[in-house]
Amino acid sequence: MDGSGAELSTASPVVRIRRVEAVVNAASGSVGPGAADHLEDILARHGYGVRITDAEPKTIASAVRAAVDAAPDLLIILAGDGTASLAARLVGKDGPLLAPLPGGTMNMLPHALYGSVGWRDALTLALEQGRARPIPGGEVAGRMFYVAAILGAPTLWAEAREAMRARRPRLAWLRARRAMTRTFSFSGSLHYTLGDGQAEKTEALSLVCPTVSRGLIGADAFEAAALSPKDALQTLRLGFNAVLGDWRADPSVQTTLCRHGVAWARGRIPAVLDGEPCRLEPKAEFRFEPAAFRALAPPSEAGPYVNPDSAPH
Repeated sequence: MDGSGAELSTASPVVRIRRVEAVVNAASGSVGPGAADHLEDILARHGYGVRITDAEPKTIASAVRAAVDAAPDLLIILAGDGTASLAARLVGKDGPLLAPLPGGTMNMLPHALYGSVGWRDALTLALEQGRARPIPGGEVAGRMFYVAAILGAPTLWAEAREAMRARRPRLAWLRARRAMTRTFSFSGSLHYTLGDGQAEKTEALSLVCPTVSRGLIGADAFEAAALSPKDALQTLRLGFNAVLGDWRADPSVQTTLCRHGVAWARGRIPAVLDGEPCRLEPKAEFRFEPAAFRALAPPSEAGPYVNPDSAPH
């Protein structure tokens, strides 16, 4: 599939797209067979040619690297959350525009950019209403994220949440029981500082990028949320809120703004970066990146974040 389409202008008068590359993983969560052909048809209806790589899971990373190396004006990714994050990291702030479509399970970055819609609607939004938007992100212990990072024992509930999403209640129960055991064993051992502030202790620390929060759009900082339940009942509630994806609504959460900081513990720190579980070293520095990459996405209608009682550290 050739990407030598005609030169067309997007909704932004300063963005022109001549060459389009796309990487599709049909085996990913919500993609399915025939997706490459459907993607090509949508682009053709909007006047764009595209070169599509229909990759398998074992070759997806090399396919994304090859697509970035081809130096297109626009790179479209239709795959899982990990592939979207990889593409964002590879294009960086000086690379091609990126359109990460929702093809995974959680689709955190695509939903932050296009809303909770399917990939066909997300692509149409990008082509018809898209602007070149600088997207903020963050780095923790050398790993990039673009929506949210959560550090600490409650992230162990992520696997239970995924089992629930897959409608496997028994597996969800087993993982939840394991998460509860590990949460108590890790309890109270995560320490952190925000900016030049004093050291604090918490159960978990979340770092939320402005992209995902309408209240933060325009802010030049993370929203940092410390999750600190005081007893077993609160820990259990916090765990279930993590399963349900509702971290910030928990009454044990305290938030502030920051641009950098450090977290540490006695052992490796469990974490979830943009929905992907991982383990960090016992000391993990983090920093805010105001323009991590450029996305082809509709402009936000929310106004800038204004909070006279909070200032970035």
